[in-house]
Amino acid sequence: MPVIEKKLIGDRKVVSFQETPIMSTYLVAVVVGLFDYVEDHTSDGTKVRVYCQVGKGNQGTFALKVAVKTLELYKEYFAVPYSLPKLDMVAIPDFAAGAMENYGLVTYRETALLYDYQHSAAANKQRVAIVVTHELAHQWFGNLVTMEWWTDLWLNEGFATWVSYLAVDRLFPEWKIWIQFLDQTTEGLRLDALAESHPIEVEIHHAGEINEIFDAISYKKGASVIRMLQSYLGPDCFQRALALYIKQHACSNAKTEDLWAALEEESGDPVNQLMSSWTKQKGYPVVTVKVKDQQLEFEQSQFLSSGSHGDGQWIVPITLCCGSYDAHHNFLLKEKSATLDINKFLGCSIAKEGLIGTRTNAECSWIKLNVDQTGFYRVKYDEDLASRLGYAIERTYLSATDRFGILDDCYALCMARHQSLTSLITLMGAYREELDYTVLSNLINISYKVTRIVADATPELLDYIKQFFLRLFQYAAEKLGWEPKKDESHLDAMLRGELLTALVEFGHELTQKEAIGRFHAFLNDKNTPLLPPDIRKAAYVAVMQTVTSSNRSDYESLLRVYRETDLSQEKGRILSSLACCPHPDIILEVLNFLLSPEVRSQDAVFGLAICKEGREIAWKWLKDNWEHISKTWGSGLLITRFISAIVSPFSSVEKAKEVEEFFATRSKPSIARTLKQSIERVHIDAKWVQSIQRERELEKVVKELAHGSWSYPRSDITKSHKIRTVAYASYLLLLLLIVILLLFLLFKLSLI
Repeated sequence: MPVIEKKLIGDRKVVSFQETPIMSTYLVAVVVGLFDYVEDHTSDGTKVRVYCQVGKGNQGTFALKVAVKTLELYKEYFAVPYSLPKLDMVAIPDFAAGAMENYGLVTYRETALLYDYQHSAAANKQRVAIVVTHELAHQWFGNLVTMEWWTDLWLNEGFATWVSYLAVDRLFPEWKIWIQFLDQTTEGLRLDALAESHPIEVEIHHAGEINEIFDAISYKKGASVIRMLQSYLGPDCFQRALALYIKQHACSNAKTEDLWAALEEESGDPVNQLMSSWTKQKGYPVVTVKVKDQQLEFEQSQFLSSGSHGDGQWIVPITLCCGSYDAHHNFLLKEKSATLDINKFLGCSIAKEGLIGTRTNAECSWIKLNVDQTGFYRVKYDEDLASRLGYAIERTYLSATDRFGILDDCYALCMARHQSLTSLITLMGAYREELDYTVLSNLINISYKVTRIVADATPELLDYIKQFFLRLFQYAAEKLGWEPKKDESHLDAMLRGELLTALVEFGHELTQKEAIGRFHAFLNDKNTPLLPPDIRKAAYVAVMQTVTSSNRSDYESLLRVYRETDLSQEKGRILSSLACCPHPDIILEVLNFLLSPEVRSQDAVFGLAICKEGREIAWKWLKDNWEHISKTWGSGLLITRFISAIVSPFSSVEKAKEVEEFFATRSKPSIARTLKQSIERVHIDAKWVQSIQRERELEKVVKELAHGSWSYPRSDITKSHKIRTVAYASYLLLLLLIVILLLFLLFKLSLI
């Protein structure tokens, strides 16, 4: 609250503040220190300040602009003004969490609040915008209306995550942030596909369990089911209901059912009945769809990455379109199965050669469920429908969100052994000319995972799979190049860095050499335009891949950059690159460096992304240093990252048993859930490895893709459409000949 007065009493200074509103004690904060600040005001006079270390004031200007605009946006959206006379945001150098929404005094890591216009990357700018809008959403959803108990944590975090994307989309529409929101949904889906997941509304019985539910379920699944519900009810109805909910429960506590009641009151729909299946049970469905006798047949079952069968059942908002986004239909799948007459609801009919109807065959050649990926579920298509979608992707008939969803569902189904790796990499080949940032980013992440699993399952194919991925990303990389273009988009700037890093990771020699050359230029001049922030990660990874015990000069140079910079984002970039070295001695040295006083304890986890060659070294290091790690990080959020980062990459049953044995006498409530999830992931990958080893067509397809002698298989509809096109062309030619003959006869008659 603002200061009322300051006075000296003897050698003490007494500062009196205005009385706070009614608030939860966990939202009280006091910050004491020497700071610089920048200041602005909202249109209705609320004072907004960003505090930071002395000398970094200019790095707070971007967050300040975002905060001022966001307060005004939320005032309009929630139909309730910000409830305090001021808002302070403070960048704290040592801060374990990303940020904390203390009422009117929000605290942040420096990386989440400060943005350096010269040395921060586009991804850093986006992170600042998302975190600031997230924390300011809490000033309404969490602070003004507070959850009744930790069971309803998702009401705070899931909603703040969702609405932060809404705000960023309003402030920066060119970022296409709702497409990027799919990354949030994907993380939620991947965690919730584990048997060791938990419901959104999770019972908390021990204080030590609280930290573990600050996870992708509370944040990302929570945000995703809110988005699904908003899509079902409509944005206007949803907004009015939120405003009603906040007014009804301002300065008091609320639970999940209170939000559903407000939404029911405004919409007239049975929201509580619909959403209980999504918040009170863990997991989500995979909807299987196939064509039979002019009907679409749907069946839902619980999806588990292990390939096991769960017994969950949901009320699923199904959206689908047929050959065009204009031909669409929505319904609720309330039972285990349902059928739909395509001609009645979509205006298409099904023949042996494919979908035909009043629209052109090119438009009617595919069916897509979960349109724009607004639903929190997976979709499994029969072979023919899947083939049509692959061809539609290659021909760019589908939106970026749907291209993303088809790929991500196929990857998940492949990991669960419902589909083959051969089918996944065949589908990936359809994305050869993909240029959308979010789709390509996911494609890159999936390619990393596929490379790791192939290395364990069929190491003889590893070079071929890397060659395929290099060909896959070549088109987009050549389009973007190394040099930023004048007035290029925010998304192109982010994509360039990810693409170049991928080329380096997969061993593209020209990219590696160019990256190292630019790194050396950067060492001589930190302001060189040859290595802007967006591509530094690629250069740092390239450097570390060449480092050995006898060739470590570039490693020492990179450490020197780390020590000299005072920009937290740059330190994070370097830490996340150090572990890319495949040399055992250097890997161990890097891991020990993470425990040194040179690395802030909050930042050590950035360096845990160890390459495949370092898995065993990292595991031994974790065991040798567990007592120190447990003592240093044991009471916070970060200790779970040590376990998940080091345990999850393994893929053998033997290693899972070894991990279980080690932690049998060392587990505690704060790590129990994460430990079980990590071990489950090891078992999942072990089964996946065995499944891949039994695939007969994999070697042939991988080699064809690597050599480029492959095109996406055409479905029956494509083939038949080609036949009909040839027949139509022949008909036109015959008609033309007849016309010419008639004209010739008329000419002859005129001469007579």
